[in-house]
Parts: sequence; structure tokens; C-alpha cells
Amino acid sequence: MAFPKRLLIEGETLVLMLRPHWIVLVWPALLTVVVVAACALLLPWLPDGDTQTWARWTVLVTGLVVLLIIPVPRFLSWWTSCFVVTSDRVIHREGVIARSSMEIPLEAINDVRFEQTMFERILGAGDLIIQSASESGHNVFKDIHDPEQVQRTIYHQGELNQQRMYAGGGAGHSSAQELSRLADLRDRGVLTPDEFEAQKRKLLDA
Repeated sequence: MAFPKRLLIEGETLVLMLRPHWIVLVWPALLTVVVVAACALLLPWLPDGDTQTWARWTVLVTGLVVLLIIPVPRFLSWWTSCFVVTSDRVIHREGVIARSSMEIPLEAINDVRFEQTMFERILGAGDLIIQSASESGHNVFKDIHDPEQVQRTIYHQGELNQQRMYAGGGAGHSSAQELSRLADLRDRGVLTPDEFEAQKRKLLDA
């Protein structure tokens, strides 16, 4: 599921959109193969007679329940989850029926790190850790594809964002746009009122 561009604010551009690394699907896929294979092997060995129909339905329903409880939700979670970097924010959205969304303004990010095991490094996966001054604080995003590249992208977009905020030429127009953007983030609950005022003072004092 792609990130809906209608959620971008005016002047914001989509830079990077990632689903969780495919490594998260390995266990659900293996379990699916095992369940299907087990059902296929058991059905021919069921006893003949009146109990065959009951036993067959028992095997099929048990296999279906296992698939619905474990592999299907994990696949749907992978399909509906996205990690997004824009020219202004880092966004993480997930959920099928009950959805959740978390946003971090680039100017609020203090540090971006990543962690990889040797196995994850071979596969190009890892965890991304973002430390920010926003209300969300310390955030860990697991199973990110190529986390080192994502880290560089966030830093690069953060630098570009700062250049836009503190550009000399046309500063009045840029400041007005930035204040409008910060107010929008405050109204949506991404920034607290105190964080909004701090960013506003920083912008007006530049």
C-alpha cells in the first residue's frame, strides 16, 4: 500500500517510501508452507467411513485457523506499514483496521543511528533509531531496508530543510511558509504547543 500523497502538506515532497524488509515475511511464509504441506499429507491418510468427512473438515479448519492467526496478520501488517521520509518529516504508518501514524519533523531530530546484526547486514536490513526533541522522543523502527542509506537520506533532507528555513533571500516569504507549516503540525498534534513556540522563536530570531 503506497503512502497517500494527499497527506503531504503544501510544498512538501515525498523523498523515500519503504515497507518493512522482506525478512519479516520469512517466518510467516515458512509456517504457511508447513501448514499447507501438513494438510496435504494428512488428508489421504484419514480413515474411511462416516468419520472421514468430520476428520477432513477438522484438518482443513485447523489449518485455516492457524493461517488466519499468524501468517495472514503478519503479511497484512507488512503490506500496510510504511516508513516515509519527506522534505519536512519522517512518518511511520501501520495498521489494517486500527491504524496508527507517528510523525517527526526534521528540525526536531537530534540524532539518527542504525543497528545491524551480521545476518541483517548481509541481507540489507536493520533497526533505525531516531532521537528527537519532539514529544515522541526515542523511537526505534525495526526491519528497515538499508538503514544506513535511510540515515544518510534523513540527514541530507534535514540539512536542506535548515537551508530553506534560514535562507537569506526571500526570508519573509520563506518564514511565513515555515510558520504556516509549523502551525499545521501543531494543529495535527505532531508538535506540542511548547515545541511550536520554540521552533517559532528559532525561526523568527534567524
